[in-house]
Amino acid sequence: MLLRKTNRESGAYMSTLNKKILLVDDDAVVLKALSIKLKGAGYDVIAASDGTKAVTAARSDKPDAIVLDLNFPDDFGTVAWDGYRIMEWLNRLDNGIKTPIIVISSSDPQKVETRVRALGAVAFFQKPVNTAELESELQRLLSTEAIASV
Repeated sequence: MLLRKTNRESGAYMSTLNKKILLVDDDAVVLKALSIKLKGAGYDVIAASDGTKAVTAARSDKPDAIVLDLNFPDDFGTVAWDGYRIMEWLNRLDNGIKTPIIVISSSDPQKVETRVRALGAVAFFQKPVNTAELESELQRLLSTEAIASV
């Protein structure tokens, strides 16, 4: 079992084993790099490269947390997805259960952070993402205490 330290002062540990992260980004390099990092941290990673795949994976795989990019190219012939629309759909799918969403984006935080927080994002990271900080935020969100308070 893989254990990750969650609080250095208290010495508390949590298991990342079997925690599922839905990672959504249209950039194949970002998707691959973050997948490798999160898998290395012990998470099960479900990767989606567009909005349709993201919503489908969220419905079928029931992730413990979602890491979501904001900007996507148009899906030809289908819904024009972006991170905002994905978050709106995910909020409807949750049936009252709030899956934590961490937004990652190259957009100016001052222009988007208020809107993504209003849609339910619990954190925002500007690209390039500091993976150590992202892992730390995921550990915090997925700890037993954090889940009980969401």
